[in-house]
Amino acid sequence: MSENDNGSVPEGDFESQATESELGVVAEFIAFLKYNKKWWLTPIIIVLLLIAIVAISAGTGAAPFIYTLF
Repeated sequence: MSENDNGSVPEGDFESQATESELGVVAEFIAFLKYNKKWWLTPIIIVLLLIAIVAISAGTGAAPFIYTLF
């Protein structure tokens, strides 16, 4: 590798990305959707999240109210 005037080795793309702050899971997923143009995944993820919320809340005091929906 070549050195700069001050004697340090320039950072490569990998090193510069490693020093950046990390994105959260949601922000990283949104960036994935934008970059790869996979917008059709959005409704699938939303439905899966709604089913997970219903399944989690079925074990709480909200269970009698959930059963009336079905």
